[in-house]
Amino acid sequence: MKLIAPLEARRSAPLARAHPLPKLASAFVLMAALFATVDLVTSGIVVGALALAFPFTGLPVGPFARRLLPLLSAAVGIAAFNTVFAANATGVAGGAAAALRLVGISVAGILAVATIDPTDLADALIQHLRASPRFVLGALAAWRLAPLFGQEWVTLGLARRARGIEAESGVGRLTSFPGRTFGLLVGAIRRATRLALAMDTRGFGRRRCRTLARPRPIRAYDLAVLAAAILVAAGATGVSIAAGTWRPLFAF
Repeated sequence: MKLIAPLEARRSAPLARAHPLPKLASAFVLMAALFATVDLVTSGIVVGALALAFPFTGLPVGPFARRLLPLLSAAVGIAAFNTVFAANATGVAGGAAAALRLVGISVAGILAVATIDPTDLADALIQHLRASPRFVLGALAAWRLAPLFGQEWVTLGLARRARGIEAESGVGRLTSFPGRTFGLLVGAIRRATRLALAMDTRGFGRRRCRTLARPRPIRAYDLAVLAAAILVAAGATGVSIAAGTWRPLFAF
């Protein structure tokens, strides 16, 4: 459950300073370029660009690498499956393209979300997209409480072992997983109820118009981040088309 703990980027890093909305739009642009095709060139260029951008995110290398291990394992499995069961001789290239495509889509989203402060994103949604403050602030509160699930999971395990409900062995932990998950769900519902009452008591969601403590305009630097993502997506697609490797996902 340690994977629930969010990645924390260094706030002074260049990409961490960018506005949340253009940064999310940049991730969607790269994802769209990868969703549109299944070829090795486009995926390779986008993944290479993301690797070059990683030092500017301010994310710690170790925790980020640990979170990538399940993704890389899935990518290797997809590559092997496509290589073995391909209907033509391009199975190896197709498998590698599918694996890189999965990695690129996932990493683009991870880098964007991990470098955004949830409070900044909530303020941006209310200020620029006119989102409902009641919904946004509720989602922000839920996101802030997400790391507590890891701590509660460990606490529930210790309590169940102390009462003799859960065994120390691997088989015992596996069989007790549904019970511990149910306890975690009950605790989450109770905390959500208390939090909702507390927020209503403090006036959250009562007024249709709320002021922001930290209004933040979208500046030229933020648009430059989005422009760089568009350039990478367009360049990768253009190079792939010029090389004759671009293969649309849905051929009509």
